[in-house]
Amino acid sequence: MIRRLKYNEIDFEKYIHCLENSEQRKYSATKDFLDITSDKKWELLVYNDYEAVMPVPYIKKLGLKFILNPKLCQQLGIFSRKDEVFINDQFLDFLKSKYRIWYYAFNDVNQFSQTLKRRKNYLINPEDYEVVRQRYSPKRKRKLRLDPEILENSEIKEVDFLEAEKFITENLLGAKDESDKKKFIKIFSDLEKANNLKTVVFIYRKKIINALALYCNENTIALLGTFNDKKFVKLSGASVLIDHIISKNIDSKIFDFEGSEIPAIEEFFTGFRPLLKTYPVISNSKKDLLKKILKIK
Repeated sequence: MIRRLKYNEIDFEKYIHCLENSEQRKYSATKDFLDITSDKKWELLVYNDYEAVMPVPYIKKLGLKFILNPKLCQQLGIFSRKDEVFINDQFLDFLKSKYRIWYYAFNDVNQFSQTLKRRKNYLINPEDYEVVRQRYSPKRKRKLRLDPEILENSEIKEVDFLEAEKFITENLLGAKDESDKKKFIKIFSDLEKANNLKTVVFIYRKKIINALALYCNENTIALLGTFNDKKFVKLSGASVLIDHIISKNIDSKIFDFEGSEIPAIEEFFTGFRPLLKTYPVISNSKKDLLKKILKIK
């Protein structure tokens, strides 16, 4: 039996226990991450007594509730001790019948009896760094061989988000407008306050030319954002930063590239030879949603 719980009705102790012992475990479904990215606008679908759970974030427009994955939250879906199609199908049917779905992404472990559209993500699982680096493409390896002049005048540094905020704001791509950009910046800032954000920069001649925003916990390093000064793209600072983070963490943590459907970014990620992990999604255009609201076939 599936129940629908509002935020204030969730037993977070049971939710966390289910999540941490699930086959599908994902950082993006943790309470802290969801609270920050959705501003606590999420509900929970629960199977029996928290045997399986499914977080459902939403936004409100014109007084109506729409299901939409929050910014920087790539995958959610169903979490259970063992992924079972029979149970997942019940969650899927419940979601479709009870909500207006704009965009909802399940996780890469979830399986269903029906075919859903799938999107790409890339991961590197924990392994010895030298083994991981040997798999890099020849092009990526070349990018990591910096000229002596660059080596002499550059450094990699972890900084407080505030130190890189201006650079990140100026080089943030993907935001629709200034208001949207401010929302991204607030999420980064709030994640740092929750001790889950690491900001790493590549400095050349005392100037930041590349920055990474990384979500960090005991199991995962996730690439939430890559920010680059286009004037210095040939210096390959972004490649150097990612390789640096991999070298410091890959022995014990998953490195999650967070995927991309943009060909140039996808090509950049695949140069590190990560594993391709696809995940199912449901998406509807604004026009389709309007038809459903108005019950137009």
